[in-house]
Amino acid sequence: MVFLLPQRLAAQSLPVGTPVLEDYYRRQQLLGHLDSTISFASRPLFINPESTSFSNGQNPSTGSGTGVRRLPVPEPVEGSNGRSTPVPESRSLSLSKGHEAILKHLDIRLLPIEWNQQYNTHHPYSLNDGAMIPARGYQTLVSAGVFIKAGPLTLQLRPEYVYAENKYFDGFGCGIGVSDQVWVNYYKFLNTIDLPERFGDKAYSRLSWGQSSIRLNFGAFSTGISNENLWWGPGMRNSLLMTNTSGGFMHLTFNTTRPIRTKIGSFEGQIIAGRLDGSGYLPPKPPVFTVVYLPYIPKKDDWRYINGMVLSYQPKWVPGLFVGLERTFMVYHEDMGNFPVISPVGKKNQTGGTENPSGGNQLRSVFGRYILPKEHAEIYFEYGRDDLSYNVRDFLLEPDYARAYIIGFRKLFLLNQLKERYIQFNMEITQLEQNTTNTQRSIPYFYTHPEVRHGYTNRGQLLGAGIGPGSDMQNMEVSWHQGLTSFGFQAERFVQNNNFHYLELKDVKMNWVDIAFALVGEYQYKNFLFSAKAEMIRSINYEHIYDPIPGSTEIYWQPGKDIYNYQFHLGVTYRL
Repeated sequence: MVFLLPQRLAAQSLPVGTPVLEDYYRRQQLLGHLDSTISFASRPLFINPESTSFSNGQNPSTGSGTGVRRLPVPEPVEGSNGRSTPVPESRSLSLSKGHEAILKHLDIRLLPIEWNQQYNTHHPYSLNDGAMIPARGYQTLVSAGVFIKAGPLTLQLRPEYVYAENKYFDGFGCGIGVSDQVWVNYYKFLNTIDLPERFGDKAYSRLSWGQSSIRLNFGAFSTGISNENLWWGPGMRNSLLMTNTSGGFMHLTFNTTRPIRTKIGSFEGQIIAGRLDGSGYLPPKPPVFTVVYLPYIPKKDDWRYINGMVLSYQPKWVPGLFVGLERTFMVYHEDMGNFPVISPVGKKNQTGGTENPSGGNQLRSVFGRYILPKEHAEIYFEYGRDDLSYNVRDFLLEPDYARAYIIGFRKLFLLNQLKERYIQFNMEITQLEQNTTNTQRSIPYFYTHPEVRHGYTNRGQLLGAGIGPGSDMQNMEVSWHQGLTSFGFQAERFVQNNNFHYLELKDVKMNWVDIAFALVGEYQYKNFLFSAKAEMIRSINYEHIYDPIPGSTEIYWQPGKDIYNYQFHLGVTYRL
């Protein structure tokens, strides 16, 4: 007997951040080739034989009934995250008749081998790179594994190994002397979040479970234990509650694997209960410190419990519209409860006190996405709060307290419909900087917390938007696409922790702003997928330091000494 490893495997996930593949599917939806009830607001995505969407998620160019018509792409490719590629014929195993009964319902597949490399010339510049860390110098991430399906049970074993040179770089307070009071204020900020400037003073390496999971699947639902990255919300460059800026974390999950169709529309969702760990690294030390009191408070030696949920709804009467909500609740392990995300959303309880007397950090957001397949376009937003209103009166008085938002737009301009050549234009704005309301109330920085002082992080990296507390970003991209091949240009303006600037530095010439320009490309060659990025970052007032250039004729807005950082990225995926 010849036992074939099938190409259609239910509940195999397409991991968040997979090069080349992830965004391909989302673009296909805008072109009208993919199930329009998929929200793309709860990832990872899943491959489902019963679904008209991802029945062959590793191979978008083959097979009928997949919801994606045949595309003029080379041989099949295997991937993981939403963008798709063609995949070669599955390998076969010869079995004796004695093994036939045992392996009748057993499916086995080798997962793609992924190798991502990154290099920063001057200082860390890190967003949405998973288990990689913010580091200067060379860094690499390698991932491979196997997927096994036995009836309703699936095992995805996909560990990740990271190595980073982690070279020394000039950090906070470099170059020009920073006053003792600024250091004190900086430590006050670091007391409410676990964001190490540098992950130790030596090379960094770590082997983790990566994108691994074990699940029990029934119909459109799946439950189990997972270490996979999550991405919640419609954002492309940033998202408020869940992204792949940090590595994955261990969690229990109950989620849908495809849209649930009802008489009133389609639903998707997920609820998790997981564990978050600290980094174990201390903050930077000032070169000379004359203040007697050093206000750094060591963080509690305890892991944190996180409970979260996302729900997306696509109304039957408004095709293309998605609305949804997200909520997370985080508390130290010693104070943990059961599933607080299903509790009332207000802070005030029936006795007039806070909802959770033991303390805890809540974040919530609402989002919307509207796709227009005829125009090959989409528009989306997400609006979130880092601290809930005490009651309705509080919300009516200050609805924008502790808020953040994301607004995005994308449009595909067809050049050749038959060969699916098109130009893509997309733009996204992310605002985490808080308004002046927060100067009168606590929590001036998004993702920080005075009680859960590790903040909204895992192993020293953010779970949410990678730009970090108090920051803003405007991102734009123009690119040419055909199938799985693309070439383009990106530009973005990244304002680094503007809240710290206005609260502590208060000098209009010292805002730290990164202006970045990048060339990006993706290419498929047989079983290989390549992704590359070359980026130049001009850091204006790096680390909030304004160093005027001598001899300038300008009276006030004198040009300053800026830092240039160059980042290079190369990703290679081989589909077995």
